[in-house]
Amino acid sequence: MSMLDNIFGVHENAVQLRQRRIGLLGENIANADTPNYKAKDLDFKALMNNERSMSTRRTHDMHIEHAGGSKNGLIYRVPNNPAADGNTVELNFQQAEFGKESARYTATLQFLENRIGGVRRALRGE
Repeated sequence: MSMLDNIFGVHENAVQLRQRRIGLLGENIANADTPNYKAKDLDFKALMNNERSMSTRRTHDMHIEHAGGSKNGLIYRVPNNPAADGNTVELNFQQAEFGKESARYTATLQFLENRIGGVRRALRGE
């Protein structure tokens, strides 16, 4: 096992999950007027806990998924005020969540950037 195998820690998985959640929130916003569209989201905390608890990792696409792994982590929002056309997107909620998740994504990228900077300084001998 190399010293650099887990250099990014949980931040590597976190940035991927945050990127995926931002994409889902963007889809929800884009489909706010689509009849019968169901708002999707990710349970970020559950997916991160699942990632941390898994002791085995897939190293190839053809390997079988660990039994404890989540298939895709999608959840569907239950709206506070359902629309008459069956759409469950509440635009103001989705926009607020998109803004919060964007800030979290930026913070996670900053953690990764700091980690890379630390490695860079160590390699230079600073």
